[in-house]
Amino acid sequence: MQLKVPTPFKADETMQLRVPEQGIPDKGDVSNSSGGPETASGSRTSGKRRKAPKPSLGARLAPVLAPVAARLAPLTAVLAPLLARVMPHVRRMRPQYPRPGRTGWRRWLPSWRQWLGGALASIGLGSLFLVVAYAATDIPDDLNTYATQQDNVYFWADGTPMARTGWVQRQAMPLEDIPEDVRWAVLAAENESFYSDPGISFKGISRALIRTIGQGDTQGGSTITQQYVKNVYLNQDQTVSRKFTEAMIALKLDNQMSKDEILEGYLNTSWFGRGTYGIQRAAQAYYGKDVSKLNASEAAFLASLLKGAGLYDPTLSSANRARAVERWSWTLDRMVVIGKLSAAERATYKKFPEPLKSNPLYDTGEQSDYLVELASQYAKKTAKISDKDFDLGGYQIYTTFDKDLETELTDAVTAARKKALKDDPETAKTAHYGAASVADDGRILAVYGGPDHRTQGYNESNATTVPAGTAFLPFVYAAGLEHGVQKSRDGEATPVTGESVYDGDDDVPVTTPEGPYWDRSGRKVSASNDGDKSYGDITLHEALALSVNTPFMQLGMDVGLEKVRATAEASGLLSSSIGAQVPALSMGSSTPSAIRMASGYSTFAAAGKHTEPYSVRQITHNGTKVRLDLPDPTRAVGQDVAEEVNSALTDSFRTAHPDAASAGAAVAGKAGTTEKDTAAWYVGTASSVSTAVVVYRIDLEESLEPLPLKGIAGTGDDSVPYDIWSGAMNPLG
Repeated sequence: MQLKVPTPFKADETMQLRVPEQGIPDKGDVSNSSGGPETASGSRTSGKRRKAPKPSLGARLAPVLAPVAARLAPLTAVLAPLLARVMPHVRRMRPQYPRPGRTGWRRWLPSWRQWLGGALASIGLGSLFLVVAYAATDIPDDLNTYATQQDNVYFWADGTPMARTGWVQRQAMPLEDIPEDVRWAVLAAENESFYSDPGISFKGISRALIRTIGQGDTQGGSTITQQYVKNVYLNQDQTVSRKFTEAMIALKLDNQMSKDEILEGYLNTSWFGRGTYGIQRAAQAYYGKDVSKLNASEAAFLASLLKGAGLYDPTLSSANRARAVERWSWTLDRMVVIGKLSAAERATYKKFPEPLKSNPLYDTGEQSDYLVELASQYAKKTAKISDKDFDLGGYQIYTTFDKDLETELTDAVTAARKKALKDDPETAKTAHYGAASVADDGRILAVYGGPDHRTQGYNESNATTVPAGTAFLPFVYAAGLEHGVQKSRDGEATPVTGESVYDGDDDVPVTTPEGPYWDRSGRKVSASNDGDKSYGDITLHEALALSVNTPFMQLGMDVGLEKVRATAEASGLLSSSIGAQVPALSMGSSTPSAIRMASGYSTFAAAGKHTEPYSVRQITHNGTKVRLDLPDPTRAVGQDVAEEVNSALTDSFRTAHPDAASAGAAVAGKAGTTEKDTAAWYVGTASSVSTAVVVYRIDLEESLEPLPLKGIAGTGDDSVPYDIWSGAMNPLG
C-alpha cells in the first residue's frame, strides 16, 4: 500500500457562491411599485436588500495556505516513502483496548513498546524543553545590590583599623588571599565536586522538586554555583520557578566564568551570621582575625555556618553548639577523605575552636564618627567617588589620624568639660570645645568634634561659628612683613620689620592717609588692648609677643585690608570665613574653624609654605589602589617672613608661660580673645605640629548666636584652651 501524497491545497469549488439558473435579476425586474424586491415566484419580501452570503472559512484561508503548501510540497515528497514504511508499524503499535490475549485488568495496561515509546518521547520533549530554556535564559546584567554591597573600612595612620561604615558588613577578598585550607573546608562541607560538576546538581534539583510537590517548599542540594547565583542574581524565594531559573543561570555561568571566579564570588557574598557577609568579615566576627590567618579547624567551623548561622553559632544555645561541633568534625573528616587534609594534621584538631562570644568588629562611635565624617567627605571629593558608588562600599580609607594624639586630645578636652560641668553646670551646659592638630605638611592628625556625634551632629573642630579674635594677629603681622605699608595714597610701600615701631596705647584712633577712620554711625574707630592697658611706642615683634592689639589694627590699615585678607587665605584660612574689609578684620572678626587656624599657624612653622589640610593619605577599593592626588605645598609668605612671625610667637609662648618655656621645648603659640568675650583660643606649634583649641558658648536650642563665656574659659593666667592644648601636645615631654 502506497501513501497517497496530498496535492497542494485548493479552494473547494462547492463552497463558492452559487448563482440561480435564471441569473441575477436586473434591478428593474425585481422592483415593484412599492419599491420592495420580489422573490422568484413574484411574492414580496421586506423592503431591505438581501445581503450576499459570506465566503466560507476555506475560501478565506485559501490565499494564505496556498503559498505554505507550495513550499512544503518538496518536503512532503521526501517524507512520503519514509512514512509509507513507518505507518504499518505505527498501526501495529496502536493501542487496542481491551488488549487481545490478556485477561482481567491486564487487558487495559499499555504494552512494553508503548511504555518505551512514551518514555522516549518524554525524554525527547524534556530535552528539547531544556535546550530551549537554556537558550532563552540570560545572565542578568544587574547584580543583586544588597548581596554585593560592602562596608567601608577606615584605618588609623599606623594602618590599624579605626572604624567601619555601611549597612552591610562585607569586604571582598581576592581568592588568592584566601588560604587553600579555608577554600577546601567550604568545598568539603558544601560541594566537594565543585571543580568537576557542570554547575548544577541534578540529584539536588530532583530532591528539591519532590520536596516542593510534597510540602510546598524547596530544599538543599544546590551546588556552590547555584548558591552564588541565588546570592547575587536572584532572591531567596523558595519556589520551583526560582529554582529552575537558578539552575539555568548556573549552567550558563559555569560556561562563562572560571571555577575560581565563581568560588571567589561565593565566598565573598555568602551569609555567615552576626551581621556579616563574606569569609573575611566572618573571620573577623568569630575569631577577630583576617581570613588569611585562619587555620583548617577554624575554617571548618565557619563552613558549618553556611548551613544556617542561626542553627550553628555555638554562642546562641547548647543545641547550636552540639550541631556546630558535629558539623565541624564531619567537615574535617571530609577534607581528609577528599585528600585536602592529611590524617596527621586532622589528628591535631581535637578541640573545637571556640569562637568569640560576640562580634568584635570595630564600629563608629563618639570621636571616631567625627573622624569618619571628615575622611569620607575628603575621600569622595578628592578621589571623585560618587555618593552612590561610595555607599556600595568596598573602600579601604587610610587616614592621617594619629591614634595616640587623638586619644590625648580627646582626654584633655573631656577633662576640661567635666571640670566645667562640676564647677558651673548651668553655664557649662551650653559650652562647646573644638580642637584640631595639623602637621606642617598638611596632615590632620587629630580633632575633637564634640562629646558624641550621635547626639551632636555637627563637628566643632570644623565649625566656622565664632571669631578668631587676637589669635588672628600673626596673619596681619605676616601681611605687613610681606608687603610693607603705604602711608600716603599714591606713595610707594615702605618695608616693615619686627623692629618697626607703632603706638601701643589703649584706645588709639585708627587712621588712613586721609585722616581718622569713621564708621557708619559717625564715630571714630579705635582699638583696645586687653585690660585697657597702654604700652606706648612698641615694636611689632614685641607687640605680638605681648599680644598688644592696637598696633596691629593700624598695621592692617597701613598694609591694606585686601592684602591682609589675601595673606590669611594663602596661609590656610577659607575665603568664606574671612570677615568684612573693615578695621575689625585685623582684630579677628573672621570665623575660621579650629582645623583652619591650626593649618594657618603650621604655615609659619613650615617656613612660609602652606599645604592644604587633608585627612586621607591612600584609598583602595577591594585591594586596588584608587587615584588620590595629595595636596602640594604652595608659597604663602616668604621664608624670612615666616621665620620672623614664628620667632615672635615663640617669644609670646615664653612670655606667657615662662615655666613651660624653661624646659627647653621649641614651642610657639598665642592666646586669642574676642571683644565681646564670646570665644577663647589657644593656637600653638610644637615639633612641627600645630594645634588650635577654641572654647565658646552657644545655646543650640535657641540660636547660633555666640554667648558670653562668663569665666568658663578661665583667665589669661589660667586659660582653659591653653590647658587643653598643653595636655594634648605635651610639648614639655
